[in-house]
Amino acid sequence: MAGKFTSSTQAIPNVGDVPRHIAIIMDGNGRWAKRRFMPRVAGHKRGVETVRAMVKACIARGVDYLTLFAFSSENWRRPAEEVSFLMNLFINALQGEIGKLHANGVRLKVVGDLSAFEPRLVALIREGEATTANNSRLTLTIAANYGGRWDILQAMNQLALAHPEKAGSYGEADLAPHLVMAYAPEPDLFIRTGGEQRISNFLLWQLAYSELHFTDTLWPDFDEPALDAAIASYRRRERRFGRTSEQLAEQPAVQALGVLPAPTLAPSASD
Repeated sequence: MAGKFTSSTQAIPNVGDVPRHIAIIMDGNGRWAKRRFMPRVAGHKRGVETVRAMVKACIARGVDYLTLFAFSSENWRRPAEEVSFLMNLFINALQGEIGKLHANGVRLKVVGDLSAFEPRLVALIREGEATTANNSRLTLTIAANYGGRWDILQAMNQLALAHPEKAGSYGEADLAPHLVMAYAPEPDLFIRTGGEQRISNFLLWQLAYSELHFTDTLWPDFDEPALDAAIASYRRRERRFGRTSEQLAEQPAVQALGVLPAPTLAPSASD
């Protein structure tokens, strides 16, 4: 599934009824626990079960890429005991899930600034990535100690070091290969659970033309019907990529004449 993918600002990508790439901010674990008079960490633990269910659900629906925002570069501001629990939860999840992911043909990728993590956790991440590297059923990306601005800055720094002679004339095609998710197409559908309506420094570059879906459902309660509702919302969108509705309506007739290649478009919704 690796390869060079179309940039939505440089060309019109092919899209289909099922999002090829879904990106999710998994919000609401703490509030889920609080409503049940449980410690916040219980919500995080329950959220891991939802991750497992969503991996299976995305495979069943033909999604190729699932990207989950597990820990942002700003989450270090949380109480130290919660951060420590999250790190241990990450370690336990890697130890317990890698074999299952591999058996189900899932490729694992972890993106973010891993230099802040303890060596044991980094070693488990690298081991999991190596074990699953040749799988192609689904690419599961976990964004950990990740921030969209960090991603763009680290890519810019890599580019400047690799091609100092082009300074002042860099283009998108020069920068894109250095972004941490250069191996994946841009997300078709972005989902945020928990009721908040912002992207919180997540995939700032990659979400340029993604369809956004916000739900009040807390992450531990996000299930297959909730995923299907998000995908149904996506299918109702008219993905114009800068074009007009009239151009989309005319396109099938033009394609019939053999003038344009025929992309698969998501069902249109009226303006």
